[in-house]
Amino acid sequence: MSSLSASPTGKPTVAILLTPDMRAKLIPASAEKRLAEVANIRAPQDGELTAENLPGLLDGAVAAITGWGTPPLDEALLARAPSLKLVAHAAGSIRHLVPFTAIEDGRLRVTHAAIHIGEAVSEFVIAQVLSFLRHPAGLAEGMRNNEPWFDLRTRLLGRLLGEQTVGLLGAGYIGRMMMRLFRAFDARVLVYDPYLTGSQARDLGVELCELDDLLRRSDIVSLHVPSLPETRHMIGADQLAMIKDGALFINTARGAIVDEEALIAELRKSRFTAVLDVYEKEPLAQDSPLRTLPNAILAPHAAGHSFETYLRQGASAVDEVCRMLAGEPYRHEVTKEALATMA
Repeated sequence: MSSLSASPTGKPTVAILLTPDMRAKLIPASAEKRLAEVANIRAPQDGELTAENLPGLLDGAVAAITGWGTPPLDEALLARAPSLKLVAHAAGSIRHLVPFTAIEDGRLRVTHAAIHIGEAVSEFVIAQVLSFLRHPAGLAEGMRNNEPWFDLRTRLLGRLLGEQTVGLLGAGYIGRMMMRLFRAFDARVLVYDPYLTGSQARDLGVELCELDDLLRRSDIVSLHVPSLPETRHMIGADQLAMIKDGALFINTARGAIVDEEALIAELRKSRFTAVLDVYEKEPLAQDSPLRTLPNAILAPHAAGHSFETYLRQGASAVDEVCRMLAGEPYRHEVTKEALATMA
């Protein structure tokens, strides 16, 4: 091992490029203890995680654990950190974290914890769908208000998820989680994804179809596509007009996928309900019309966030570093092939 990559203890150096608060939120104590057994950990104190301090933090480090709030690791920085071989991102998107060229030419290996964020997103979607179909909050409110028993049950008569047609836009890792969950309820699942083949769709137990057909046929529409130039406003006025009356439209992907002004105009017709976790500009403006629409159910980009999700993200990043040091294959590597369609 070179002198650049080894600490005075003889262990390789790993930089945790997180603020102390974020480090505590993301990395379980047990995971950090495991890392400390095989590596010398270097991490910033309060106020030290700045672009100016990154070269010193990465000096001699063979791996870095990154997350929300980590400054970008640009080409100039990578040139000053020749020993850095792995970036284990304890979050999802790496689009603004590292240069894709460094991955493409093999200078840097990168892993991410998006799979764990996807677990939280998929649970959030199912929770919203079941709430929409079965009205638990409305039933509880009616009971508190002493609404007549049978009147309340009749007014808020629910529907079975297993009898609904669900349309999923995107068959990536979250889209496939959604397929499994909706199929578990025996719902009919339609999928639009230009990269999914007919044989793959059959193996997944879903029906591959065109976007317009999916929008017209689905009782529930859920978006799970990345934000790319070609997906910007892929759901505009024409597409929104195709959605069924009484349907549920869910966007937990990215705000730019939907033309927000067109969505507001369509929601004002009170034809369908929208669950929105993401917006074209975040945080959502306080005077946004979405806040006033009764058929807009809003959340603050919270679908992928949960207490346990954070800890899984950090533990996964530590595991990837330990795998590198042990010469084992990564579990969640960002491959060259995946870069073109990543969020």
